[in-house]
Amino acid sequence: MKPPLLFATCLVLALLNGCSKLTLQRYEQLHAGMTQAEVEDVIGTPASCDETLGVRLCQWGDAERNIKVSFVAGKAVLLSAHKLK
Repeated sequence: MKPPLLFATCLVLALLNGCSKLTLQRYEQLHAGMTQAEVEDVIGTPASCDETLGVRLCQWGDAERNIKVSFVAGKAVLLSAHKLK
C-alpha cells in the first residue's frame, strides 16, 4: 500500500473510531457531578473546549451531531446532545 493511501486509510479509521463513542447510550451514562476525566472515559477526548467566567464548555462531535457539557469548578453541571442515535 502506498504511503498516502495508507495515511488516508488510517485517518478515516481514526475518525470513525472517535465518532463511534457519540451514541445516545453513552450520553445516557453521563450525569451532573462528573469530572471532565470521567466524561472523557465515557465519550473520549472533546473536539473543543472554551472557558468563560469560570464555566468550561466542551463539545464532542461537530455542529451536526454532538454532545456538549458545561463544567463549573471541575464538575459537569449541564449536558446536552444533538442528533444522537
